[in-house]
Order: sequence, then structure tokens, then C-alpha cells
Amino acid sequence: MDERGDLGFDFTKKKTSRFFVITCLFVTKTRAIEKIVNAVFRSFSQQRRKHHPGVLHCSKELPATRKRVLVDLCKHDVRILSIYLNKTKVYTRLQDEKQVLYNYVTNILLDRIYTGKLIPLDRAVRLIASRRETNKFLNENFKRYLTDQISSRQKLPITIEIRRPGEQKCLQVVDFACWSIFRRREYGDDSYWKIIREKIVEESPLFP
Repeated sequence: MDERGDLGFDFTKKKTSRFFVITCLFVTKTRAIEKIVNAVFRSFSQQRRKHHPGVLHCSKELPATRKRVLVDLCKHDVRILSIYLNKTKVYTRLQDEKQVLYNYVTNILLDRIYTGKLIPLDRAVRLIASRRETNKFLNENFKRYLTDQISSRQKLPITIEIRRPGEQKCLQVVDFACWSIFRRREYGDDSYWKIIREKIVEESPLFP
């Protein structure tokens, strides 16, 4: 699971996004997805590898790399679910209570996963969320809240981990999917989204 955008509401600031997007990539074999990352690095020239940070980050990669990752992703049995928040439609009171907004987003996400039957309910599931140092959404409080919500709904054998992309290569791949969906919403560019659209099982707004 990865996210794009921010939850700031001062739209006079240049870096404040209009949309906040959360994307989940559902896979049964993580090794196959990890191989996508390995193959991309093998294709880099020695000079490029030397100056690359060692972790694929979609917004910083060349268009050819972006397309390669997305095309390779679609060769596998994966499903993508995404929910997006148009921040201009958020009630003023929620703008000032980000923790309440986080919880609301989480509940909507869980509803989508359960109702869409995107995870097996009869065997163990591993949920890995991407974490960045400056991100307050995917932190330990979020992890505890998510665990509590799952426990209150039903007894589901699920483990929740919060990792950095450098620790879990699948997070590097879902970053490309999330970036593509965010770019479509934020900038109206659907060129990358079109590559993965057949793998998207749901892409819904939080506020219609």
C-alpha cells in the first residue's frame, strides 16, 4: 500500500496537492513482483547504477523506466485498488482534525477491500504499507488503528507491517501504480494510467 499527495489544505502553497490518493496492490507471489525491480536495475548502465540511489521512485525515474515497470507489472496476476480524496470537498472541521480524516480514509479503504473480496478470508494475509520519514499517515498510530478496525470487523488472520521501499521491493512497484493514478487526478495526464487500467478493480472517490 502506498499513497500520493498530502493532507495539507493551504492551497496558496505551490506544493499543496488537490488530491490525496491511496493505492493497494494485491499479489499472491511477491517474488515475481520483486523481480521487476531487479530486472530494471540490471538494465541500467554501470554509470547510471553508480549515481542511482538504489531505490526506484517513480517521480524521479525516466519515462522509459516508468513504462517498463508498469508494463511488466501487468504481465502478472495482480489487482489494484485505489481511493482518492478531492481535498476541496473535505468539510472544514475535518481539515483541522487530520487524525479524524486519517481514520475516515482507513475505514473507507477497509470497506472497499472487504466488499470487493480482494483478500482471502480463510488464510493468512500480509499487508505492507509504505512509510516515509516525513509521512504522518503511515506510522505506528495508523498501524494500531488499522489492526483494531480489522479485529472489530471479523477474525481475519492478517499481519500489518510498515516498511520503507528500500526494505520491501514490492513497495517500489506499487509506488509506480499510485503515482500513475495520482497523476491522472492531479494533472489530467492519463498516459501512464492507461497502461495499468485493466488491472484496476476499483478507483473511487471518498467524497462523490
